[in-house]
Amino acid sequence: MTPILRTDRLVLEPYVKADEEDFVALFGDPRVSQWMGDGPEPEEANRALFHRVFTHVYDLDKFDVWAVRENGGLIGHAEIKPTEESGGHELIYALAHRAWGRGLGTELALAICAYGFEKLALAEVHATVADQNTGSLAVMAKLGFEHVRDKPEDDGTVTKVLTLKRPSE
Repeated sequence: MTPILRTDRLVLEPYVKADEEDFVALFGDPRVSQWMGDGPEPEEANRALFHRVFTHVYDLDKFDVWAVRENGGLIGHAEIKPTEESGGHELIYALAHRAWGRGLGTELALAICAYGFEKLALAEVHATVADQNTGSLAVMAKLGFEHVRDKPEDDGTVTKVLTLKRPSE
C-alpha cells in the first residue's frame, strides 16, 4: 500500500479517482511529457494510464505511485519502482510547468530517495534522465546522483542512467 509522504511544501499520496482530469492535464502538457517515456501521448492513452495506476499498480500492490500535491492541488506525479532499464529501483517524477523553478523537484526527489533507503531498505536508487533535460539533471546532481552510463535511444538522443547510493550511517 502506497503510504502518504510529507515534505515542507508537498504531500505525496495515492491517487483518487477525482484526480483523473488533473492527471490527464499534467501528462498532456508537452513541456512535461516531452521527458517522459516516448514523449507526449494522446489524451486517451493518458486516461488509460491513469486507470492502470489503480488496476495494475494499486490493486496488485506492485510499487509506489503518488499524486504530488501543493496546497491541496495536484502539481505532479511520482513513483519508485523496479525497472530493467536501471537494474534496480528507479525514481520517476514529473511536475507541472507552474511548479518549476521553485526547488520542488529537489524536495520531491529527496523525499522519494529517503523513502527508498529508509522504508524499502534499498542500497541505491536509480534515475534515467534525457541528456537534454537539464532541469532534472541539475536536481539529480544536487542530490548526489552519479552518472553510470549513457543509453543511446533510437531517435539519436541519449538517456543518462544515474545512481544514488544509500548514505553511510
